[in-house]
Amino acid sequence: MRWPDLPPLNTLLPFEAAVRHASMTNAAHELHVTHGAVSRQIQNLERAMGMTLFERGTRTLRPAPEARQLAAAVRDALDQIDTAARLISRRPVTGPLTLSCEPTLLMRWLIPRLPDLKAQAPDLDLHLSAGGGPLHLERDNIDLAIRRDDFPFPPEMTRTYLFAERIGPVCRFDLVPGVTTADGIAADVLLHTATRRRAWDDWRSATGMAALSGSEQTFEHFYLTLKAASAGIGTAIGPYALVHDDLVQGQLAAPHGFVPDGTGYYLLSRRPPEDDARISVLLSWLRTQAAQLGDGNP
Repeated sequence: MRWPDLPPLNTLLPFEAAVRHASMTNAAHELHVTHGAVSRQIQNLERAMGMTLFERGTRTLRPAPEARQLAAAVRDALDQIDTAARLISRRPVTGPLTLSCEPTLLMRWLIPRLPDLKAQAPDLDLHLSAGGGPLHLERDNIDLAIRRDDFPFPPEMTRTYLFAERIGPVCRFDLVPGVTTADGIAADVLLHTATRRRAWDDWRSATGMAALSGSEQTFEHFYLTLKAASAGIGTAIGPYALVHDDLVQGQLAAPHGFVPDGTGYYLLSRRPPEDDARISVLLSWLRTQAAQLGDGNP
């Protein structure tokens, strides 16, 4: 036998799924088999390996470090086989793509531009899902995600840069004379967002400018904070991509422009975009839209 240490191949799929989910029940659900079938295959693998691969509790399943190492190798091998099979078969990948996007970016930047995507790629079937922060593409049944790199991306994901995050104070046009000073902002009300509490501190650090206020108000989501700014309630820190359209339409003003905060937005995918024509089309369109943001000055 050419591979004397190779474990039984029929045990590897349920094993990899069990490690990834840390659950035999979820692995069984994914593979459309019974919990008992997954359990038996893992027991067969443990006998073949001569070691225990999981710590089993009453309601817990904890993969041992060796199990995680083996599962990573299995996952890499399956990805290579999947890619080779797709190239050999020459069958185009079809069906919808599910894209997860941070909620405010989805509402204020992506959705308003979807008519252009439909015109440019009428056959692309794109399903949208609002979500932010860490995610697992396979577990969450998502093909792609747009995320800001303010948390570590999983190493198994392919990451493709889209645009830099640029931030700056924004307020309604008629408030500009009253809030702008030579060295920063002096607003009656500074608006904050619970999900990005350091936004004003980040702007102060990036510019060295002051941001003083008579009072402060915090909103749960960025979308609400920016709506409050456009309603004239106060001055907020606006990420450029999220306020670009409001600036162009004259609903908001940015008296000090925008500066990079050191983060950026990326398209995350299970495999390289060039391996899937649908993703390549979407990525090309996203890059075109990102390029229209320019340097942060409308």
